[in-house]
Amino acid sequence: MATDLIVVDPEQPRPEAIQRAADAIRRGEVVAIPTDALYTLVADPFNLRAVGRVFAAKGREEHRSLPILVSDFLMAEDLASELPSRFYLLARRFWPGPLAIIVPASARIPLKVTGNTGRLALRQSRATVVGALLEHLGQPLIATSANISGQPTCRSGIETFVVLDGRIDLVLDGGTLAGTWATTVDITEPSWRLVREGAIPEKEIAECLK
Repeated sequence: MATDLIVVDPEQPRPEAIQRAADAIRRGEVVAIPTDALYTLVADPFNLRAVGRVFAAKGREEHRSLPILVSDFLMAEDLASELPSRFYLLARRFWPGPLAIIVPASARIPLKVTGNTGRLALRQSRATVVGALLEHLGQPLIATSANISGQPTCRSGIETFVVLDGRIDLVLDGGTLAGTWATTVDITEPSWRLVREGAIPEKEIAECLK
């Protein structure tokens, strides 16, 4: 496949660029976009063909779940079988922002998206491009780092294009990002667990949940 690239202003993306990305996602394609962290691959989590293409594009092991971007608490509630009080403590403190919260997935989410674990990492991004896409589509999006599994996450649109050319369908090039990856916290067990420390330090998570 040929990968297309569209230059966008990450703070004020043109409606035509958002429309093109949304149309690609509706067709089951994989799109790379700039976020408040680094570049991210997005796709339709309810389209199993699209889910498979995300795994293939990254060379990602299929037992690993795919994170999901949501627009608000209501969308998160629709995707989880239950949301404990810890979810609301964390989300009210750190969303929108670089925190992914692992929760039990609802039956609405294909098991393949969860890596057959039944768990799902949810995040609300503060990035304008993300918000515009979610609003346009009215649904959540797969949101996994733009890279080949095991390699560094891409920081620019051009780097994303070079690394993933022929593996994905479209790159929205918002320039170079200076952010870091999101922190990931698992709250599916009686005791919360830090899966990965990123932009938000573990001590801030602990202070929020104590």
